[in-house]
Amino acid sequence: MTTAYAFSSQLYIDGRRTDGASDTGLVVRNPATEETIAEVPSASVADVHRAVGAARRAFDEGPWPRMRPAERAAVLSRMADEMERRLPELVAVNMAEAGSVRALAETLQTRVPVTHLRDMAERVMPAFAWERPMDPTLAPGIGISQGVLRREAFGVCALISAYNFPFFLSMMKVIPALAAGCTAVLKPAPATPLESLLIGDFADAAGLPPGVLNIVTGDIEAGRELTTHPMVDLVSFTGSDTVGRMVYAQAAATMKKAVLELGGKSANIVCADADLDGAVRSSLVGITTHAGQGCSLLTRTLVHESVHDEFVTRLTAGLARVRVGDPADPATTMGPLISEAQRDKVEKLIRVGAEEGAHIVQGGKRPPGLERGYFVEPTLFTGVDNAMRIARTEFFGPVGVVIPFRTNDEAVRIANDSPYGLAGAVWSADTLAAYEMAARIRAGGVTINGGSAGVNPRVAFGGYKQSGLGREWGEFGLEEFLQTKSVTWAAR
Repeated sequence: MTTAYAFSSQLYIDGRRTDGASDTGLVVRNPATEETIAEVPSASVADVHRAVGAARRAFDEGPWPRMRPAERAAVLSRMADEMERRLPELVAVNMAEAGSVRALAETLQTRVPVTHLRDMAERVMPAFAWERPMDPTLAPGIGISQGVLRREAFGVCALISAYNFPFFLSMMKVIPALAAGCTAVLKPAPATPLESLLIGDFADAAGLPPGVLNIVTGDIEAGRELTTHPMVDLVSFTGSDTVGRMVYAQAAATMKKAVLELGGKSANIVCADADLDGAVRSSLVGITTHAGQGCSLLTRTLVHESVHDEFVTRLTAGLARVRVGDPADPATTMGPLISEAQRDKVEKLIRVGAEEGAHIVQGGKRPPGLERGYFVEPTLFTGVDNAMRIARTEFFGPVGVVIPFRTNDEAVRIANDSPYGLAGAVWSADTLAAYEMAARIRAGGVTINGGSAGVNPRVAFGGYKQSGLGREWGEFGLEEFLQTKSVTWAAR
């Protein structure tokens, strides 16, 4: 790395930095070079228990849940100020630990979460109906009652994020939890803890009361302690559907609420009258953004048979121009996978696709000349049937599949024939027909003709089916961290 970066290498519990009680640590490696960039403590079960205890005391006895929303919003605004001041450090850490290319590190990975935080503090919280009068109600034989509907913080929250967008995903949980008046324990992914540990610095700078936000590291044992701890009221998890099922089951034993943002195999439908230039660009982005390590990326492209061959030719040419390498190199347009284990998984699925009879028309191997780093070439399969494993399994790598269709009804049927339902897209010159198709796609978010203003804080994010439970971003994310209480009395 040519850019200096800073990180906090200690846990953050009850407003203090600590090495924790464990003798073991986590080694953080740059996935582009395989070099060790940091070693941080691995929180023990005792550390997690201390963090949960601190969050419990802060919720039950501290000022945060009892502050007026405007007071909490002011603290969140100060956090945003500090994050913005230290954006260059966040960008550098993200490139180093997550392997993001600079363009991604400077936008979605870091700046967008700050935008979401400001939106919560400046738009959502001031306008939100924290208390709402109830209309007087006549109950025959009883009398007239009236009252207030209150929205109150859910309680102590366990926030468990994934490795691919470390700061972004952590903040998408921290923002609504704190805005609601909850207290929290955040646990980032073991491979990418550095950006999340920095959030403790921002909390201190903003004057967040001790115990409101705690940050621990760790792997399976630490996660299980959070999802089963009797003092935790809500679990918000982002990760694979396989682990999500485990989290859901663990939370159920103590009837915790679970907000789950899981996997996807999202369909990008290209109709016969589509703008092929735009559709090809969207498929190229879906395959190569962060080396395909994104749950909502469009990796299953459904193309009308009349334009199938031309589309494949254009997309293949685009993938061939992708520059794979170290994100520290400004010429790089796609970086590495997060680890050797993830690369092995992706390569295994590529072999499965070939064995199933699909055709590799681009990529499929490791890039030549890159002896170190967890790289895989951008890869495209054609001759794919939607029943194939490669059409139903999330690669979480730079691999796309193309499936032909004959009619719009068939395209919608194929799009919905998936265990997932996170995102989708439709490309057509007939915007009314495209809207009707989008309405029939069972997914949490569908774009038409690329019509998205980036990652918009006013849009609800979440999925259907095995893509998860609940929604994130903006007021939709805030709702997940609130309880509804009715306070009523007899009218006199």
